[in-house]
Amino acid sequence: MLTRRHFVMTTAAMFSAPIAGPTFANSWPTEAQKAAWDAQVTPANYDPATTNPWGLHPRLLPQRVEARPGLVPGDIHVDATARYLYHIEPGGTAMRYGVAIGEGGLYEPGTYTIRRKVRWPHWTPTQNMIRREPKAYAQYEDGMEPGPENALGSRALYLYVGDRDTYLRIHGTPYPRSIGSRSSSGCVRMVMPHINDLYEQVETGVTAVLYPAENDGPVTAHS
Repeated sequence: MLTRRHFVMTTAAMFSAPIAGPTFANSWPTEAQKAAWDAQVTPANYDPATTNPWGLHPRLLPQRVEARPGLVPGDIHVDATARYLYHIEPGGTAMRYGVAIGEGGLYEPGTYTIRRKVRWPHWTPTQNMIRREPKAYAQYEDGMEPGPENALGSRALYLYVGDRDTYLRIHGTPYPRSIGSRSSSGCVRMVMPHINDLYEQVETGVTAVLYPAENDGPVTAHS
């Protein structure tokens, strides 16, 4: 069973669209366009620890913290109650980022493998999302092209169970003020400059553990 206590100790409705299915949109941006978008979403003189034009609570800004002994460097752990993502580093530390998680019963705790990562991804809502909120999602049933307004933002890490794509993602969001809340359709959202930093450090094949949110009850891990 998963609980928050298993992993880290620290040192000290908007457009809800994080779940992405197979994409039919097919315009891929050039490297120059990707670089231009990166510049567009990154504040001037960006410092991860202090830059905050989004008005986030200071605790949700990136911080290096102490990790519990025994955690595997490279892996990711998501504390759904505190709304933190931890990327475990060698030497007993972790980088901690503020996140948003899925609202209501849409958040899916479990143990996953990051099998794919994409810079400036496409996005397509799942059929369940379209059925649930057709006014919001039906217009994107053939896919949404990459760009700063795309629901997956600037980067996406794709969560799998074995060889099966779960359609869950850790991704950027064009709605940074949602960070710290439960406002997505199931995935883990991050501010775009924060996931841009994380993306460079994450290798495919690592494990991502999503812990249950408080009051959601115990959940058996995916395997």
